[in-house]
Amino acid sequence: MEIKAIRMFDGGFMNQPFAFGGEEGREAFDDQIIYRSSLQNFLIDTGDEVILIDTGFKADFNAPAKKLGAPLYMGELVADYMTAFGALGYKPEQVTKILITHKHPDHSDCIGAFPNAKIYIAPEDADAMKLEGDNIVRAEYGQAYHNFPNAMQVVDGLWFIEARGHTKGNSIAILEHDGLYYMFHGDVTYCDAALKANKLSIIFEDQAAARETLDRVREFIQQNPTVYLSTHCPEGYENLEMKRVMKL
Repeated sequence: MEIKAIRMFDGGFMNQPFAFGGEEGREAFDDQIIYRSSLQNFLIDTGDEVILIDTGFKADFNAPAKKLGAPLYMGELVADYMTAFGALGYKPEQVTKILITHKHPDHSDCIGAFPNAKIYIAPEDADAMKLEGDNIVRAEYGQAYHNFPNAMQVVDGLWFIEARGHTKGNSIAILEHDGLYYMFHGDVTYCDAALKANKLSIIFEDQAAARETLDRVREFIQQNPTVYLSTHCPEGYENLEMKRVMKL
């Protein structure tokens, strides 16, 4: 079993009002406090299957330029998604499954590049993206998983879990491996500092659901040795490299 980061941008920043201001409002936080930003998605090689957690932007994506005072700057381009994917030594035809945490293009733009992959996504976000075809698996959450009431097992040890709020069909994935729980959370938080501070970002479709999801995520982490794999901050790939267990 191997877990790898597919790295696209690095060296960016986000300000505290963006990362923390979802409930109290931006004005409650200091826009001169900034956190590191990046962009990466993830790949799981089980030995039998190659499974992607989200797929990033297409090569023609025009990233916003660096701007002083911007709430979020992703950073400098490392590689477009497909180039970064290929640099890990894989071909698109090898991918068997893709788990999409939510509909936003930095998590879903390249799903069409993998001809043999089944794409797992919550029904609400599948509808929002107008996804159709035999390769689309509309998640049916029929089991409880720890403190999450709605989940489904994708392969042995890998769970796809309802986690609404950021979008109406938001999901997370958790992989159990060697006594650790690797949590691929999409955008439940934008930076690890927000998780530790128990703060929502300013981007959500359902604030009450987003709060419930963050509470469940924090409860899970407090009860289980969890490597928290963020998409939008470099702690995502650093935690993976070090197998660093999140402490709350």
